Amino acid sequence: MTPNEPRPQANTSGRTFLLIALLILAALNILLLYFWYQERQDNKGKDAIVAARTEEVLVYKTRLDSVSAQLDAKIAEIQQLGGSVDSLLKVRERLEIDKRELRNINTFDSKKYDQKIRNYQALLAQKDQEIARLKEENGILVEKNETLAQENTGLRTERQALSDSVVSVVSQNRDLSEKVTIAAALRAEAIGVNAINSRGKERDGDNYKAKRIDKIRVSVKIAPNGLAKKGEKELYMRILDPSGAVISDMAIGSGEFMYGGQPIIYTAKRPFNFDNSRQTVDFIFGRGSQRFNQGKHTIEIYAEGFRIGEGEFTVR
Repeated sequence: MTPNEPRPQANTSGRTFLLIALLILAALNILLLYFWYQERQDNKGKDAIVAARTEEVLVYKTRLDSVSAQLDAKIAEIQQLGGSVDSLLKVRERLEIDKRELRNINTFDSKKYDQKIRNYQALLAQKDQEIARLKEENGILVEKNETLAQENTGLRTERQALSDSVVSVVSQNRDLSEKVTIAAALRAEAIGVNAINSRGKERDGDNYKAKRIDKIRVSVKIAPNGLAKKGEKELYMRILDPSGAVISDMAIGSGEFMYGGQPIIYTAKRPFNFDNSRQTVDFIFGRGSQRFNQGKHTIEIYAEGFRIGEGEFTVR
């Protein structure tokens, strides 16, 4: 190369092309990340809507159960007073249909059920007037029979003494029956919790990372009890998150059952055949697209009107 000959220039066009390609890839990654974030936000919004509708459905079910209880009381009272209850029996059939249709949250319409409940309450108010009329008619008959009642005072006194004796025996039998029922109640000997990841692998230890929990397996070991009746039974499981709220999803089997005379929400239920062999009953539950919140979760197990055991696991 002579001193005046120019040096070869670097291939700047190749570097420019590589730089442009890198910028395009970075832009595509940012775009994909944006779409993923939007989809996640949409899923959260849908889950929130389903949860809100589920809570609303449970509220209306409780209101319909209250109407049903009042209707049954009116039927019993009118029958006792000698009135006709044919129309009320038809109303009760229609009410049961409304309660069954309420299970479908996709077709639930709060305005429609508000109107239904107002109609039922108006009917109950009308029946209060009928009951008052029947009581008045029966009161007239009572007045006509006062003379006969006075003549039978002695007999009534003896009958009262016999009644008091019967009440005492019934009370004793009731106490004994309650003690036998409690003694025959099932009991959870142990409650274990395993975390299941998205690949189906299980881990134990009762302390798990949220991102590694796709589902949980709750294993309930039933203690043997010779007084418990063998046969088909149901276990109800309630999972309470760290704030104390019950985790539930009507779409995958959550609902409510009676405990202490009040309806309470359960997370999942599991039928099983009790054979008094210290058997283990498993629940497998997942939250779908939602993760378990960080903190301690409490597990409550119920059967036949009793809370038979508790467990816990921690999410970090």
